[in-house]
Amino acid sequence: MKLSAEELLDKFSKNTLHSLEVQRLALIIFDETSKTIKEMPDRYREYLKAGALLHDIGYFIDEKNHNKHSMNMILDNGIRGFDETETKIIACICRYHRGGLPNKNEHDVYSTFDKKERKIIKRLAGILKISDGLDSGHKNFVKDIKINFDEDNRIAEFLLIPETLEYLSDISNAIRKRDLYEIGFKCQSVLKWYIF
Repeated sequence: MKLSAEELLDKFSKNTLHSLEVQRLALIIFDETSKTIKEMPDRYREYLKAGALLHDIGYFIDEKNHNKHSMNMILDNGIRGFDETETKIIACICRYHRGGLPNKNEHDVYSTFDKKERKIIKRLAGILKISDGLDSGHKNFVKDIKINFDEDNRIAEFLLIPETLEYLSDISNAIRKRDLYEIGFKCQSVLKWYIF
């Protein structure tokens, strides 16, 4: 019998707090992006929700290439509530939360998708990459995120609302990981702390 994403996390994860925080941030970014840049269906939100929980389960096998291990573990185990194609999409979202960009000519699983499905993966993995980068120190410094979108210039401005004004964490990991988001949504992005 297949396990739910939550049950797979409990079974394989060494750090559930990080996964839960990345999921929280990813869903905020999804909702803001859907509202300001490109409306996305609720089902895609469910893919991201599962992918964010499971993105690091590959550490159960090994730290090196843990993103690829996460993908393979999801493919091997399946996820209750998702059909085979949806499970493959979620596996690829996890695969691309770090490391190289999706490549339909070189990556076996990714190459099986049609253009629309590849776009879904790029967009959701792009959101996951930024979310993972925002919690790279596992410190939960981001309270909320707002996105302003300049449609004429295709610039998404991420305003990061801090948990506390006493210490603003380094967001350079998230800045480095914004490439796939920009490809998926055909925009440039700026991430900065919003001090009000």
